[in-house]
Amino acid sequence: MLTTRRQALKTLTAAAFASTAFGRFHVLAETPAAAAAAAPAPTGPFKLPPLPYAYDALEPDIDAETMHLHHDKHHAAYVAKLNEALAKEPTFTPPAYVDDLIKNLAAVPDSIRTVVRNQGGGHANHSLFWQTLRAKPTSAPPVFQSPIPLDSAFSKAIKDDVGGLDKLKTEMAEQGGKLFGSGWVWLVLDGGKKLTILTLPNQDSPLSEGHYPLFGIDVWEHAYYLKYHNVRADYIKAIWNVVNWDFISDRYAAAMKA
Repeated sequence: MLTTRRQALKTLTAAAFASTAFGRFHVLAETPAAAAAAAPAPTGPFKLPPLPYAYDALEPDIDAETMHLHHDKHHAAYVAKLNEALAKEPTFTPPAYVDDLIKNLAAVPDSIRTVVRNQGGGHANHSLFWQTLRAKPTSAPPVFQSPIPLDSAFSKAIKDDVGGLDKLKTEMAEQGGKLFGSGWVWLVLDGGKKLTILTLPNQDSPLSEGHYPLFGIDVWEHAYYLKYHNVRADYIKAIWNVVNWDFISDRYAAAMKA
């Protein structure tokens, strides 16, 4: 019988976390930096960035096992396969930053362009994704208080361009829920520097479409299946609890000045 993607996901997780009776406790205690130090150094121009927090920092909304698998296995695989593809074209010198590589896929040799689009897109998308999340503050603001300063340019843009924060959440949830198969739902700055919500399949990056990504929700099953199983809507609802609005606001402000 062929192994399904969900069965493979469970098998990979079991190997990572159930090798001993204390596998789960070990993951919670381990830091991303320690795991990175223990892993063999990747070869090639691109490297796996460390998580900016512990694996369990986003609990209970995103569990530690998912974070470990998502970052150390899936993201690491995108980086490794990107480097492998680039090694096949030694006369091509990629830009130092993966975002610049993805922005200009036309410059990539035909023989590896599709692989670079997929694997480089996965690397770029996830590198941003980790930064747009953070642990919930220990003292949460009142439920009626916006997590974004109401007098900020970003808050005004959300209201003017997408109808407000509640509308943004609703629209991203609807589009992310309707996306068939794997992909991302994005909040981007379009070419006219207006906030826009869009979905893209697989690991396609808004950068390749001429947009500037601010925040994306990964709706590949590996991002949520261990905790939320097939209920993607619950995962999308929960992720808003750990969004790093400060980072996204700063990213928006820097883009508007560019």
